[in-house]
Amino acid sequence: MHDDDSLRPASARRRPLIVLAALLTVSAAVGALVWGVARGPDPDAPADGRGPTASPTGEPTAGEPTTGESPAGKPLAGRTVLVDPGHNPGNFRHTAEINRQVDAGTHRKECDTTGTATEAGYTEAAFTLDVAHRLRDLLTAQGAKVVLTHDADRPFGPCVDERARIGNAARADAAISVHADGSGRGNRGYHVILPAKVAQGSADTSAIVAPSRTLGERVAAGFRAATGTAPSNYVGGGTGLDVRADLGGLNLSTVPKVFVECGNMRDPQDAALLTDPAWRQKAARGMADGIRTYLLR
Repeated sequence: MHDDDSLRPASARRRPLIVLAALLTVSAAVGALVWGVARGPDPDAPADGRGPTASPTGEPTAGEPTTGESPAGKPLAGRTVLVDPGHNPGNFRHTAEINRQVDAGTHRKECDTTGTATEAGYTEAAFTLDVAHRLRDLLTAQGAKVVLTHDADRPFGPCVDERARIGNAARADAAISVHADGSGRGNRGYHVILPAKVAQGSADTSAIVAPSRTLGERVAAGFRAATGTAPSNYVGGGTGLDVRADLGGLNLSTVPKVFVECGNMRDPQDAALLTDPAWRQKAARGMADGIRTYLLR
């Protein structure tokens, strides 16, 4: 019989191949180990070894920053703005509470009012909250910290004295109270209310009169440019500015503050603007522009 591999059992023929494959596997493992040591840790691997932190949908995962924080490098980073949505949608259900007398600085007056409404029933409280949300979003996008006096998250109020205290406690760099007027038909346009100089009772506005006027002038200019609407034809003599000493939200403020009457809800032409979401966005942008130019002056 010839010594011929073809006549060997199959198991005998495969033995050298198995040994060779084993040697190659060991060699590859050793090489990978050496390469891994030389290369060091994977810079893209998370420290906890749980895989990539970014979710497949692009949503932020735990530990990632969110856009709700005031980012550094934005023009208004480090600034605080108090936004006060006038009235509260629940006020009309709490007439006894909002009629309670509170300190307005120079006198006592009602805690709050229900506000006005258009002839079709669109309320001032709904308008001011919508515009306040739009204004908040615009200012936050520029890096500001925005404090709201309320977000319809309470049954009524807050009262006028508390609204002032919220801005004071926040040490706001600027404060703005959003409103719409309830005057007669034919009275049209916006106006910005500035604090008068008062030093009586618990009110002392001497430190904020000048900066509040500058804030008001900037807001009025921004509002007119953004909305294209004219200043009030019934308040302020065409200037779009009005000075008052009877508003507790201004009298008790220790930070620069203004009120904005965005238009007259009782006039059909103004009401058509106030009920238009696109116009409300312009109004918010105008106020945001005015606040920005004031803070960056």
